[in-house]
Amino acid sequence: MNEFRMLSTSGILGYGFAEESLKIGMTWEPHVIGCDGGSTDPGPYYLGSGKSFTSRLSVKRDLRLMLMAAVAARIPCIIGTSGGAGGEPHLQDTAALVREIAREEGLSFKMALIHSEQPKDWLCDRIAEEKTRPLGKMKPLDQATVDRAERIVGMMGPEPFARALDEGAQVILAGRSSDPAQWAAPAMRAGIPPAPAWYAGKMLECGAEPTIPKEPDNIFLRVRDDHIVCEPPNPIRRSTPLAVANFALHENASPIHHTEPGGLLDTSACTFEAISDRAVRVGGMTWTPASTYTVKLEGVERVGYRAITICGTRDPVLIGQIDSYLETHRRTVATKAASFGVPPSDYTMVVRTYGKDGVMAAWEPQKAITSHELGFVVEIVGRTQDIANAVVAMARTSMLHADFAGRLCKEGNMAFPFSPSDIELGAMYRFSIFHVVAPKDPYEMFPIEYETVRGYHAAHR
Repeated sequence: MNEFRMLSTSGILGYGFAEESLKIGMTWEPHVIGCDGGSTDPGPYYLGSGKSFTSRLSVKRDLRLMLMAAVAARIPCIIGTSGGAGGEPHLQDTAALVREIAREEGLSFKMALIHSEQPKDWLCDRIAEEKTRPLGKMKPLDQATVDRAERIVGMMGPEPFARALDEGAQVILAGRSSDPAQWAAPAMRAGIPPAPAWYAGKMLECGAEPTIPKEPDNIFLRVRDDHIVCEPPNPIRRSTPLAVANFALHENASPIHHTEPGGLLDTSACTFEAISDRAVRVGGMTWTPASTYTVKLEGVERVGYRAITICGTRDPVLIGQIDSYLETHRRTVATKAASFGVPPSDYTMVVRTYGKDGVMAAWEPQKAITSHELGFVVEIVGRTQDIANAVVAMARTSMLHADFAGRLCKEGNMAFPFSPSDIELGAMYRFSIFHVVAPKDPYEMFPIEYETVRGYHAAHR
């Protein structure tokens, strides 16, 4: 039976993994190693700003170990959604890090950069051709939304990865990609049918998540024609039927139908069988090709500038009337901001009250406050950073010194854990584009650039 073996080092590049796990996994002779490099989970800021949500030091540590293992074994190393969000700045930063590691370690290889940031004029042409449609509750995409976007990426499928492998790339750095695509590509290229190839990708995308105890670490998949076998290299972890089945529900609107570029993975008939105390065999998955090939788009726009202050109280008199206190606080801030020329239309203020409803806000079912202390995050989003900074300073002063009925302490009402107490957070972004587009083919949106990395220098072609 055909078998293809893949080793994922972690759920996100830079989250770390046990070095011994990689050593053990490499003795199982994988055909490819890799790691997903990003996610939308940390929110829109990282796509908009071009920054990563992982540290350069931790990413370099993980990448160094992976590159050295891949080069020594002469197998591909694939990184999806490079740099956290997969935009052009993220891809280029990751490529620079790879070159740096290659210089330091004397490594040589052919590298492919697969770009995913989308030109606005191209996307507007697709809108005019009625080739886009919204996801969820989004409105239909229009040119104004595209023009406002700070950055737009397409979520590539497996085809660009396979093309880069066909061209002999050993290290592949991709922009934004479907999480399982980087794994489905080499498996299908090796002759594995789409259903187990895509299912393997679902298991590999988050490293050791389908194991117990769960922690960022390696996972190893043996992918065969009609099933996969999931097993962690680290001897302290085990894959169990429950852990694997539970993870199969991960990050999807449906527990059994997973829409991917080019088709639908159906897991409704899957079976989960423990073949040892550490490994699970999964079979029964099916794949239905899509009638139209579509690619998901992700885009963000800047909506203002943010500043926050953090404080807390354990005054029982104040806690007992916190709702009326915060309402008075809101009116006071509005009046004082207007006095220095900032109308309510120039900012929004949100006060999150932890110990009351800070996590779920209006959805919190437990209305009674049972905590002896409350924590507050006061957030201002202003039209400019100066406005946000000015209003948060006034909000902090009001929280600290406002009077209330029965007040015994005539000094400050709040404890502030930090000095400076006002924290400037810069530009704030929101997701404005969650749509799909129908390209002419799976490669149109994702140009590939090849580079030969040789120790202390790189030659482009």
